[in-house]
Amino acid sequence: MQSTAKTDVNEVVSVVDGFDYSTQNETYNSEFKKWRKNSNNPFGFRFKKNSKEAVFVDGRGFVDNSIAEAEQERISRIFYVIGVAALIWVVVEDFAGKLMIAALGTLGINVNTDFFSSVIYGGGAEIVTALLAITMLKILLPAYFVHKKMALPRRVELMSRMNDPAELVGAIGMALLVCTAVSLPEAYSSETHEIYSFFNALTTDVSVWDQSEFIIYTFFDVVIVSIMTECFFRGAMFAALRQFGDPFALIMTSVTAALLTQDVREMPAVLLISLVAGFGMLRSGSLFTAAAVQVIYKMYLLALAILEGNTSDNMLIMRNAFMLAAGIAGAAAMLCVLLSKKRRGKTKLAVYRSEQKEGERILAAVRTFPYSIVMGICLLYAVIRAVV
Repeated sequence: MQSTAKTDVNEVVSVVDGFDYSTQNETYNSEFKKWRKNSNNPFGFRFKKNSKEAVFVDGRGFVDNSIAEAEQERISRIFYVIGVAALIWVVVEDFAGKLMIAALGTLGINVNTDFFSSVIYGGGAEIVTALLAITMLKILLPAYFVHKKMALPRRVELMSRMNDPAELVGAIGMALLVCTAVSLPEAYSSETHEIYSFFNALTTDVSVWDQSEFIIYTFFDVVIVSIMTECFFRGAMFAALRQFGDPFALIMTSVTAALLTQDVREMPAVLLISLVAGFGMLRSGSLFTAAAVQVIYKMYLLALAILEGNTSDNMLIMRNAFMLAAGIAGAAAMLCVLLSKKRRGKTKLAVYRSEQKEGERILAAVRTFPYSIVMGICLLYAVIRAVV
């Protein structure tokens, strides 16, 4: 049995109406509000109450309807979906993909791999085909799953309006600075290094740029994968988490992206680049900025891999000069944007403040099953690969 004790003062608290939507455009804000307020949407955080009301519950007395409890319940629902999507990613990358390669090898196709290694052996065309298929499946399947579950409006899921082009330049500059910093201890993953080394060693007579497989793989890895990855992490996943503030969405999508690499060497770089991509997207208003940051990151790593594949005595000088030039270009771009911001004013992020602290919100997310298990497996696998 429940009854409600009301006061004469009507002070309504609504997390949907109280959210700061000023960082985007009116169309985005309208669609986002509509999605959150939909009573049939299990992922919309739409807590609303009269601050002067209390609910009487038999055996407990008057109980305050807690915003924190409602917030944790929605976070758990969202991260259950993210956890399943991450599980799909890991299963495809670590198991289904290897089974597919093993099946192809059994059929006589020149491609094979080791279940305890990420390296793929065989012919150039066969390796590229296998990599393209596995990469597309591991990104598109979880992205489609999150898209269908969250059912976000297209304009909310994929930010498409460039509100501030200067922020695109700033994000690219920041990406170059991050690339320069993380490349000092060799940022690129073992898979990236191995695939480019493989193509570089195919022939001593023909330039690597004349190899069609290399060109196809490079375009796919640099452009297509960057776009698909950003649509996954900065698409429906990011939009659903924005309900709890932009900092929370930035942190959790970036941490998830970093852990899914399952590579200790690559995790710091991916974490920082993901933060830059998300931050740039929010400040510019467009997912294109996030994709551009990923393209710059991949191009930078490709350039390093090619330079380090050069066996001449000038390799170190050329590599260091490239890194220095990238760092200077990044700093110059950032300086130009900062100077222009002083004239045009600052662009802020949407921050959600509630009874919960940010750390408590993050803890509620990482404790959600199966997200916690999948991320734990990714971290454990990364550590094992690093020490074995």
